[in-house]
Amino acid sequence: MAYVTHFVTRAGSPKPGPGAYPVDRLVKVAEYHVENFGCRASRADGEAIASRLRDSGVREAGQPGLADVVIVNTCSVTEEADRSARAYLRRIRRENPKARVVVTGCYAQRAPEELAALPGVHAVIGNSHKSRVVEAAIAQISSSDKGSGAFVPLNSLRPSSIESGAASVSIWHDPLFAHSELAALPFASDAHQTRPNLKIQDGCGNRCSFCIIPTTRGSSRSVNLKECLRAVEGFAAQGGQELVLSGINLGRWGRDLSPATRLEELVGAILEKTSLPRLRISSVEPMDWSADLIALFRMHGQDRGGGGPRLARHAHLPLQSGSDAILRAMHRRYRPWHYAAKLEEIRSASPGAAIGADVMIGFPGETDSLFAQTYDFIDRLPFTYLHVFPFSARPGTQAFAWHQSTPSSGNAVKERKIALRRLISRKNAEFRASLIGSTLSVVTLAGSSAFTTEALSDNFVKLMVEGAFAPNRLLRVRIAAMTPDGLTGVPVSAS
Repeated sequence: MAYVTHFVTRAGSPKPGPGAYPVDRLVKVAEYHVENFGCRASRADGEAIASRLRDSGVREAGQPGLADVVIVNTCSVTEEADRSARAYLRRIRRENPKARVVVTGCYAQRAPEELAALPGVHAVIGNSHKSRVVEAAIAQISSSDKGSGAFVPLNSLRPSSIESGAASVSIWHDPLFAHSELAALPFASDAHQTRPNLKIQDGCGNRCSFCIIPTTRGSSRSVNLKECLRAVEGFAAQGGQELVLSGINLGRWGRDLSPATRLEELVGAILEKTSLPRLRISSVEPMDWSADLIALFRMHGQDRGGGGPRLARHAHLPLQSGSDAILRAMHRRYRPWHYAAKLEEIRSASPGAAIGADVMIGFPGETDSLFAQTYDFIDRLPFTYLHVFPFSARPGTQAFAWHQSTPSSGNAVKERKIALRRLISRKNAEFRASLIGSTLSVVTLAGSSAFTTEALSDNFVKLMVEGAFAPNRLLRVRIAAMTPDGLTGVPVSAS
């Protein structure tokens, strides 16, 4: 709990000055904590919520146990994500029973009543109404002290009206997203992150048979180009070095705008019209890697005479499976040979690029022989890292019913997971070994000591750099050796 001396003028203004007098010696100032689960896009939502709370006069708590209001920004892409959110809610109730708890995100959109029934939850706000989270949080703060007036945000805020839900828990939810006001919450320019996420797109219309995201996020919606450029330039003007473009289905950015446009046009505009030192693109579906987008990597993914590439040499293409039969059952919109050809084009345009993928194991009907097709496919392509995860049956998807009739063996899933992790560990080590003796452009991160600084290369490799450097600096580093999961290097020059 934070306390401040509170003044009001006789006209009612909260600013001290001539004629101001203290109402109370100390006033409790509300403090918040935002806990994020899930993807980069979800993290960007959480950063925006936190920024707007600060703008409203609510202070960030030093730790969750001290917060007056806790916003839990959930994921629901797997059953494990749901369990993690519920476990966190139980933990908050134990550690901070007086906190007002607001739950939002994909789980809140998928099963609002389920969350509202959990002890200690005061409001549930689906993604359809995510722009109202701050309003709901402040309403919870205002109601928590029974109107005594001693518990207020720093700014004067009128109480908000919140719709009533079952069991006195407020629920804001629309399964059709008819009231979704924004494609993305405003960029959190004060997030103080070295590599923040600029979320420019939300929703997905692909309807893969295993995926709940169209239900939890709605159809694809884009932030217009002018707003995107304004956010990028604002970040660069504050001294930001690397910005990550993110979205739920990033490659679909702009298709819903009028006139319709495409991701490569936005990326080109950022590189041509802003002063951003480095742009990184997060996950893009294979079919959305157009020839024009790949050409931008050839043009801007090269060293700029010591400044490093402006477009990070890093491509992430969700794969899910290397088996044509499984991809068809998943309703994925590409075939293995299409994917392989796209990867070769990217590697040709950007030879030193990190290339990653999401891979699902244990999809209903995946036999040992079909998994072997995935293993062999990954083995022969230039992947440098993978996100490997087991299939999770999500209620409301087509694959949920298939899982009931033809589930994969739990032991088989574990064995396949181990096999893929060993494979990618070998491939990643080979990639890192190939970089020894070269010079990479890196951005420094928060972790540092008197002797070393944590950093990330433009081609997505963790480094420990010799010397102590502040976060958010671009360095050129000569690679000296490998560590178990990264590299070490000596700085050559710094921006």
